Amino acid sequence: MTGRSRPGESAVCTFEALPPTKGSRAPFADSWWGRAWLRSLEETSLDSGRLSRGRTYARGGAVGPVTVAPGSAAAPVQGSRRTPYRSTVQVEQLTDQQWDRLLDMIAERAANIAALLDGEMPAGLADDAAAAGVPLLPGPRDLDPECSCPDWGYPCKHAAALCYQVARLLDRDPFVLLLLRGRGERELMDELGRRNTARASAEAAVSATTAAGADPNGSPARTGDPAGLAFASRTDLPSLPAPPPLPERAGRGPALVDSAVPEPGVDPAALELLAADTAMRAHHLLAGALGTRHADTIPPIPLTEWQDAVRFAAAHHTLEVFAHIASNCGRTPRELAAATRAWRYGGVASLDVLESPWAPPASRLERDREALRADWADGRPPRLRSWRNRWTVEGRDAQLRLGRDGLWYPYTKDQGTWWPAGPPDADPAVVLTALLET
Repeated sequence: MTGRSRPGESAVCTFEALPPTKGSRAPFADSWWGRAWLRSLEETSLDSGRLSRGRTYARGGAVGPVTVAPGSAAAPVQGSRRTPYRSTVQVEQLTDQQWDRLLDMIAERAANIAALLDGEMPAGLADDAAAAGVPLLPGPRDLDPECSCPDWGYPCKHAAALCYQVARLLDRDPFVLLLLRGRGERELMDELGRRNTARASAEAAVSATTAAGADPNGSPARTGDPAGLAFASRTDLPSLPAPPPLPERAGRGPALVDSAVPEPGVDPAALELLAADTAMRAHHLLAGALGTRHADTIPPIPLTEWQDAVRFAAAHHTLEVFAHIASNCGRTPRELAAATRAWRYGGVASLDVLESPWAPPASRLERDREALRADWADGRPPRLRSWRNRWTVEGRDAQLRLGRDGLWYPYTKDQGTWWPAGPPDADPAVVLTALLET
């Protein structure tokens, strides 16, 4: 990467051309903010066919060095003629007032700055910014692609190729998105440093003022004291103790078998297993709570009784557990086995794909069919029968299912039952290729 700006200059970054990946079906973006950029591109496009050709151009190395500046990204894109076309994509910049709100949000948590420097975009920051009227992520119709070619498409395949390459850059560095919105990395870090210094100075001044006028007996603020000082007195409270260290592994819980004569209807072995499962989940939750990004995570939705039973069976894979859970849930062992296999490939989302067919938007299915044809080696993927969210390969016991999470899940048929057959992927070509090779 070249072109880092100096303080006081307009930030411009030029990224070297990415090498060709022709034949690769890897996604253009793995990060959630990179995928948000791609969603905006796909919702902006009026022609899914041009998008698929743009992907082919991008993978083939047709996009030259990408120059990113406040509000735009530009690159030469090699088309059918000898001289490359000049493609650009415009993005609306944030106003000074929006930047002021966004910088305050980033500075409020040290974890936000640490995440950005670590190449991550905190999900909580994007959500808070959107709630405050700061469009950090591009939405539908937020991208404005242009190209010097005579193609009237919106976008043309050259501008689409540029947008796909920008998604790769965003995946590697979230500061690219912030630069597109109007501010460069150095400018942002300098401003965040100033805000943190000002915040610390203000807190120190408040603490000194409070200490000077405080009652030595610790009585509440006197009548007539400024309200700000009364609220600021919370800064004098002692700091919280350090969190407990994470044990290397979860404990097993109490040993109940052979320890005493159980009451009628009580199964000591089952209670031991439940205690061990509870310890395992507690260890997992503690590991998440001690993580650096815990403040940015969203609490999971509570599981239903059936989902929790499937989770338990997947974690404790024994015939006895299977028999008990299947009997108590009114399911056959074969149904529970399929459910636990689905759980291992994707938890709640994968279980929903197994059990709940649904009707995706026709535009999404057509877009993925175009991508499948464009990404297939000879442009002729296997014939597929379509029903709701399921594509079944003609002449093969193979099937793809689109989940509500936007991922494609592979399935194979055995003795009349469809079984989950592997991990999901956003690209149907990746899933179908792996499925047919097994």
